[in-house]
Amino acid sequence: MPLTSAFFARSTALDVIAGHDLSGQVALITGGASGIGLETTRALLHAGAQVLVAVRDAQRAAAALADLEARPGQLDLITLDLGSLASVRAAAAEVLARVPRLRLLINNAGTMATPFGQTSDGFETQFGTNHLGPFLFTTLLMPALLAAAPARVVVLSSIGHRRSDVHLDDPNYRTRPYEKWEAYGQSKTANVLFAVGLSARYGAQGVTANALHPGGIMTNLQRFLPREEQIAMGWMDEQGQLNPGFKTPEQGAATSIWAAVGPELEGVGGLYLEDVREALPFDPAQPFSGYMPYARDPRAAERLWTLSESLVAVAGS
Repeated sequence: MPLTSAFFARSTALDVIAGHDLSGQVALITGGASGIGLETTRALLHAGAQVLVAVRDAQRAAAALADLEARPGQLDLITLDLGSLASVRAAAAEVLARVPRLRLLINNAGTMATPFGQTSDGFETQFGTNHLGPFLFTTLLMPALLAAAPARVVVLSSIGHRRSDVHLDDPNYRTRPYEKWEAYGQSKTANVLFAVGLSARYGAQGVTANALHPGGIMTNLQRFLPREEQIAMGWMDEQGQLNPGFKTPEQGAATSIWAAVGPELEGVGGLYLEDVREALPFDPAQPFSGYMPYARDPRAAERLWTLSESLVAVAGS
């Protein structure tokens, strides 16, 4: 039977964190100063965790975080650009120098439906930013995660993973035509496979990872989508009213928090979560939920891990 919780699709992050005490625990969240990341940060602080927020623009993030309730020294910033492996390596080194034990790592930051482009290391923008950057960041932080075991890694994926499997022979669109939604889907499938691969490698040592779909939430993730396209997709009407299926950022962060603290997930990894529960395989009768089986294929996860190691190694040489 799939794992469930006492919560539901419209529960909020503060609902889920209630009753949990993370005092003395360190959590790191990427992109934790906006959208669902901000609400995830708020909930972690509420539970007493020491929180590191990794962001590209520290000045803008500090302004966004200024209103959060935090005791002195409880909240701090790390500069991180997931589109630059040099930045990833520098940020990881800084974290390891400051934090010997990392109880929670929430890979929340990402980008969506971008025009074709490349990261500073030459990877397709979405594959590089959404997968390879977090892949390297997490593996570099593994000593701190292992030292804090049992530790959890939370990986933000999306229902968009259903748009594409990972094209292991050409993940960076060297030989095939680019399509922004297919590229987004590929990167989000990579997120799920990463959680599967990490749990297979480190679960026995006390570090597990789960991926999740937070739901549809209107944040700056949509910044590359023209209003007309969002209307055509049914995300909003002509007057700008959101589709009622959309969640608030507070609701969108609930599954991230459950993945981080839910007792049902202790020692459990490699799952795809949604609506504060374990998702089922995709069923056409339920078109707005479920995962594609290729996203949890352990053999594909192993092949992607090997490919990712080689890509980040070449970029760092």
